[in-house]
Amino acid sequence: MKAIWNGKVLAESDQTIVVENNHYFPADTINKEYFKESETHTVCPWKGTASYYTVEVDGQSNQDAAWYYPQASQMAKDIENYVAFWKGVEVTD
Repeated sequence: MKAIWNGKVLAESDQTIVVENNHYFPADTINKEYFKESETHTVCPWKGTASYYTVEVDGQSNQDAAWYYPQASQMAKDIENYVAFWKGVEVTD
């Protein structure tokens, strides 16, 4: 699987985990040069508190386009620190 935005591969892995129709990529498979920590946090009732990244490619920013669970709940431990995408990021195989 690949996550692509603005013509660049943000993440690539054959070890993604699908939860609620989102592919979660292992943290070591993201191209960190495109990711900037965001101050945004949201709470999922069963996964825990999510943290976000703003994706920056070629001078363009996609605010909070990626998220992860740094301390996932017991029910979501499989995706702890895995990164998922939305806001126009294309995830394809």
